[in-house]
Amino acid sequence: MIYLNLLFSFFQIGLLSFGGGYAALPLIEQELIHDQGWITNQQFIDVLTLSEMTPGPIAINAATFSGNQIAGILGGAVATVGVTLPSVIIVQLLAYFYFKYKNIEMVQGIIQGLRPAVVALIASAGLTIFLTAMFGHSDWPIDLTELNYVSVIFFAIAIFFLRKFKASPIHVIILTGILGGIVYSIG
Repeated sequence: MIYLNLLFSFFQIGLLSFGGGYAALPLIEQELIHDQGWITNQQFIDVLTLSEMTPGPIAINAATFSGNQIAGILGGAVATVGVTLPSVIIVQLLAYFYFKYKNIEMVQGIIQGLRPAVVALIASAGLTIFLTAMFGHSDWPIDLTELNYVSVIFFAIAIFFLRKFKASPIHVIILTGILGGIVYSIG
């Protein structure tokens, strides 16, 4: 039964995550943490961290890691199929209809209307990840005494290298991973 639940949950996520993998993150969070109670907020952040570190689309990686955590290797495979199947179906249909009707004003209006909602989904996911990384949770209100100063420093280092030097995200991930290993092993 868990496999069918995973398939259905991730099919829904795949079906509704317009805007790509980052837009799927609040849907994954809602479904896995709040609706199903399969993982904790911290486990979700760990899944996101691993999903970012591995090659491939973040939503597919997150589905694979989450499914694996929830129901083992088969769970990872089922969640991955669930999250990708809607895209396969929808992209085939959209490609057909878009190329047939792309010059119709209403089609252009729909695309324009979806853009702000997609940006909001991505911003919401980013805020959840940021708050959890900095405070250990994303619940309101935020208590500044819970601020993780090491996370703030790593965030500042990452932003500095990404924005000032246009550093490769891979290099930044490796750098902060090494620093985190050193800092947290020292205690």
